[in-house]
Amino acid sequence: MMFEHVLFLSAYLFSIGIYGLITSRSMVRALMCLELILNSVNINLVTFSDLFDNRELKGDIFSIFVIAIAAAEAAIGLAIVSSIYRNRKSTRINQSNLLNK
Repeated sequence: MMFEHVLFLSAYLFSIGIYGLITSRSMVRALMCLELILNSVNINLVTFSDLFDNRELKGDIFSIFVIAIAAAEAAIGLAIVSSIYRNRKSTRINQSNLLNK
C-alpha cells in the first residue's frame, strides 16, 4: 500500500517539474523545476531499492551521488544565471539570446 503512495508522489513531483520546466520563463525557476525532477527520481531510486534489494543499499548510495551532482549542477547553474543577469539585467529565458553576440 505504501509503495503505491510513494510512486504516486514521485510521479506527481515529476509532472510538476516537467510542467514548470516547459512553462517557466525565468532561468531560476527552470533550475528549481530541474531540481524537483531530480528529487522525484531520487524518491523512485530509494523506493525501488527498498522494495527489490533489501540487503544492499545500491539505490540509496546512487541517490546520494545524484544529490551531490544536483548540488554541483545548481551551483554552476546559479553562477551562470548571475553572470547573465550582470551582463543582460534580466534572467528571462526568452530575452537571453546569447548566440547573437
